[in-house]
Amino acid sequence: MGKESILEGGLLAPLIKEKSRIGGGGGGSSGFGGGGNDESGSSSATSVIVLTTFVAVCGSYVFGSAVGYSSPAQSGITNDLGLSVAEYSVFGSILTIGAMIGAIMSGRIADYIGRRGTMGFAEIFCIIGWLVIVFSQDAWWLDLGRLFVGYGMGLLSYVVPVYIAEITPKNLRGGFTTVHQLMICCGVSMTYLIGAFLNWRTLALIGTIPCLMQIIGQFFIPESPRWLAKTGKAKECEAALQRLRGVNADISEEAAEIREYTETIQRLSEGGILELFQRKYTHSLIVGVGLMVLQQFGGVNGIAFYASAIFITAGFSGSVGMIAMVVIQIPMTLLGVLLMDKSGRRPLLMVSAAGTCLGCLLTALSFLFQDLHQWNDATPFLALAGVLVYTGSFSLGMGGIPWVIMSEVFPINMKGSAGSLVTLVSWLGSWIISFAFNFLMNWSSAATFLIFSTICGFTVLFVAKLVPETKGRTLEEIQASMNPFSASR
Repeated sequence: MGKESILEGGLLAPLIKEKSRIGGGGGGSSGFGGGGNDESGSSSATSVIVLTTFVAVCGSYVFGSAVGYSSPAQSGITNDLGLSVAEYSVFGSILTIGAMIGAIMSGRIADYIGRRGTMGFAEIFCIIGWLVIVFSQDAWWLDLGRLFVGYGMGLLSYVVPVYIAEITPKNLRGGFTTVHQLMICCGVSMTYLIGAFLNWRTLALIGTIPCLMQIIGQFFIPESPRWLAKTGKAKECEAALQRLRGVNADISEEAAEIREYTETIQRLSEGGILELFQRKYTHSLIVGVGLMVLQQFGGVNGIAFYASAIFITAGFSGSVGMIAMVVIQIPMTLLGVLLMDKSGRRPLLMVSAAGTCLGCLLTALSFLFQDLHQWNDATPFLALAGVLVYTGSFSLGMGGIPWVIMSEVFPINMKGSAGSLVTLVSWLGSWIISFAFNFLMNWSSAATFLIFSTICGFTVLFVAKLVPETKGRTLEEIQASMNPFSASR
């Protein structure tokens, strides 16, 4: 029986129907497959899930500290090593190049050595990179270290949200997966704060601490049950699931669901990048890639990387503006985590995208009034309000939810290739925006933010029309609904 016959022959239909009959379908948090269930089908956050998620998001903190490092380190590095502006720009941007290389390889490595193993593998590169930066005496070694850290980031940006999505029960998955974005914010903010008091070599050395924490933590956390099932390790899958859900939890239904879905999917060969472009994966591909494109081209990295310059151009204090951004970013990200599994993904995404649209519009108006020499006293505060509205709104949903959805919408046989593609698209968009932003601002500051506002507005429509609600549904239910197994043949 060929791939098409398996996909369209309805092999999962009995499973999905049985789930709907037992657990109430794919809609609410009372659905089937939570593991460690109470009568409503929900699962509690066990200490093992909390510990496992903490170890995983140490990688997210590494991600944030690497992104935040170049700003506080700039003056120290350029003075000590005599770097020109162009040489330091290479140092800053080469992180993204390394991340793109890591993104290309991330899915395949995660499928080959496991989710847990990939996190450890990534951290080795990060540690080497940070140490190379610590002992660098010229620009070449500095760039090499930054490239290594970027490569590790590219791996972590894919595997951390995927791993968390695969270990958590459906009623907790959204909130736990969004902790990835929260820890990125914490990494950026803490690096800004610590970097104000320490020199660049000490700051790079401190960057190795969360890497070591994650490597040590690897010995105390289980592998993803879904990856174990995929690789034919049924007993290890059940043992990991039992450990995650609690010793007294009944995991029989969740284990059976994972096993049956995996057995069906394994009748298909491992999907390559080109296979993603088949018609049956169209919806998943549009949602996964589309959200990443819209996330990046909404201007986030231009605003994050050059926020100080934006404030100064608008006539406001760059340092005060940056502090205000840090103050608003973490609470709003935390609020997004708390709301994720209560409001659902789609409403939070639409509110977040609408807020970023408004923030960019306010900033565009600030620069427009400045160009027209109108309301000169108010325009700096209007720019501050716009950037803060953008930052808070982005942190609420657009920062983390696309990664949550990316980890949910692809079938397991395509997840490696899809993850690599989606993560690569994200980093490529990041590089394009961060590279082009200064040129766009020199062309027209008002028009730049108006473009970003338009893209953010389009994101609201995209989410409303194409993005499914995944709250309270198992990964198997989501993938079956997005890539339907028609019984018509």
